[in-house]
Amino acid sequence: MSDVARLAGVSIKTVSRVVNDEPGVHVDTAERVLAAIERLGFRRNVGALNLRRGSSTGTIGLVLEDVGNPFYSGLTRAVEEVARGFGRQVLTGSSDEDAARERELALEFCARRVDGLIVVPAGLRHGYLLPEINSGTPVVFVDRPPGDVLADTVLVDNIEGAAAAVVHLAAHGHKRIAFLGDSPDIYTATERLRGFREGCAKAGIAYDERFVAMGPHTEAGVAATLRRILTGRAPATALLTGNNRITVHVLRAIAGSRRRPALVGFDDFELADLLNPPVTVVALNPGTLGKSAAELLFARLDGDSAPPRRIVLPVQLMPRGSGEVSP
Repeated sequence: MSDVARLAGVSIKTVSRVVNDEPGVHVDTAERVLAAIERLGFRRNVGALNLRRGSSTGTIGLVLEDVGNPFYSGLTRAVEEVARGFGRQVLTGSSDEDAARERELALEFCARRVDGLIVVPAGLRHGYLLPEINSGTPVVFVDRPPGDVLADTVLVDNIEGAAAAVVHLAAHGHKRIAFLGDSPDIYTATERLRGFREGCAKAGIAYDERFVAMGPHTEAGVAATLRRILTGRAPATALLTGNNRITVHVLRAIAGSRRRPALVGFDDFELADLLNPPVTVVALNPGTLGKSAAELLFARLDGDSAPPRRIVLPVQLMPRGSGEVSP
């Protein structure tokens, strides 16, 4: 700042007023200061400024499974939109479904004194966040609940969504329906499997373990699973896939097949409505999920001291063609 003051021929206090958009500086003087700032490439140290003022750091932390997954990209964008409205920036990191990495990221964000934290849990133990929560840092868990702490949580209705998909497929004549889910130690995967079982019961069809395959799934693994469940005596005639990545693996595996199984995918994804046939999905809006979590976080930052909330958002079955194919 002293270099800027020297180049502009003004005091450090004048530079400070210009940088912080304070009144009392003549227009010509402000222009000289701004020109000096541009020439020197000066950037104010927001962290130091906030420490001096004893105020917030102007940031929140967001720990995701994978920022490259379009689902989490939509969630991130919604969090950013809410944060921008409150004058905050978002620090984001991917846990890669690794509990140790989740803990590392969350604690790193806390060490940087973020004002609050939104976490998509990868593990089941979150006691490591209790010191932060007890010291006043609000934490909101999203998409999955925390394992061993009471905190605000925003989820979607995984059970109802999966059950509705099975009932829908059964209504189109399918009695042998398969479920390809994510790793069984993931909350959403087990909830969707539970919904699949409930859907079978509601539709009056048998739940057959032979037609259930829990991940994690690779493209080659999905192809092998489909060869097993779609061939031989009494094969499956319909599929429910547990997330958008599994759905894409299935679409690649059955591309070019003369006879395709009926398909309903959990999670919508880009271009799903433009495929042939368009993909029927159980849709949940990641933007709504992110917006709800962020609004809950900022309510806490604004002084809301009510007991921890658990919000469950509805999902929507969107028939488009692939789930309306008869056996």
